[in-house]
Amino acid sequence: MDIWSKLIGRYSRRVQVKGLQYGDPMGLAELRETIAVYLRTSRGVRCEARQIMIVSGSQQALDLTTRVLLDGGAPAWVEEPGYWLVHQVLRSAGCDVVPVPVDADGLDVATGIAINRKARAAFVAPSHQYPLGVTMSATRRLQLLEWAQCAGAWIVEDDYDSEYRYTSNPIAALQGMDHDERVIYVGTFSKVMFPSLRLGYIVIPSDLVERFAAMRQSMDLCPSHIPQAVMLDFIREGHFARYLRRMRPIYAERRRILGTELERAFGDRAQIIGDNAGMHLALVLPKLRDDQTLAARAAKDSLWLSPLSASYAGEATRHGFVLGFGNTRAAQIAGAVRQLRKLAD
Repeated sequence: MDIWSKLIGRYSRRVQVKGLQYGDPMGLAELRETIAVYLRTSRGVRCEARQIMIVSGSQQALDLTTRVLLDGGAPAWVEEPGYWLVHQVLRSAGCDVVPVPVDADGLDVATGIAINRKARAAFVAPSHQYPLGVTMSATRRLQLLEWAQCAGAWIVEDDYDSEYRYTSNPIAALQGMDHDERVIYVGTFSKVMFPSLRLGYIVIPSDLVERFAAMRQSMDLCPSHIPQAVMLDFIREGHFARYLRRMRPIYAERRRILGTELERAFGDRAQIIGDNAGMHLALVLPKLRDDQTLAARAAKDSLWLSPLSASYAGEATRHGFVLGFGNTRAAQIAGAVRQLRKLAD
């Protein structure tokens, strides 16, 4: 973070009047152009700078997208289990949350159609699903796009940590396969770098840009200028690419250690789920009936666990924990797993 601090200091010393005024509700033009180039080359996203809106992280992106696309009462598919804050956003907007099961190939499109084929949107994380960590197969991606085109529905793609894959190149975005502009693509720098950054982006279909801009202006006028300007320099000067290259092997090693320690501690008494990607693994404990109570007990011992059951929009069919390792040093992992094993006995 030394480089980030230096860039903030440099910006503060050369601040211009335009940086103190209200900006474009879509965000800083130079940053949008830089992100467009990055997404086209690294994620296979079809986009131009005019389609990109800068937001304060993926949560604002999901909220804004829901406000623009969905009326109250509209049904929307969500992954089951899935990102619990998506459920919260949809329910706050008065939408009907439709849980669709996730298996090893991602969201089960055929089951979604059987449950509610008239859903107005599907909220998915195809490159690295949360919390199970699976990657949506090519067949499922094509099925989902076909459903959206036939139903006149939208797909909201949350690509929250796709930069971190450890045994292969990053999986290309679903949006790049979309020829009908039915996909709204959401990305974030906050997850990749540090949570308090609060900086993300949306790639908006061309015919929806004006609606998104108007809704954004009514919410908070425009994104803050300083984080955008600093992020622009961070990318342009090559720091972002170097940061990713430096962190990938660090996270890969933490993931390897976590998987090894979980296998050693739990053996066949647990199921470990997750591709070789991202910054978390899911630990399913078949005999556990109340992961939220166990998480509360663990917190008293300064062990912070995310209950798997909280990721279900309906009744939880599995209990366990989503174990993040992004903020845990490799040397701390074995002790934390032993602590968890003791609590789970």
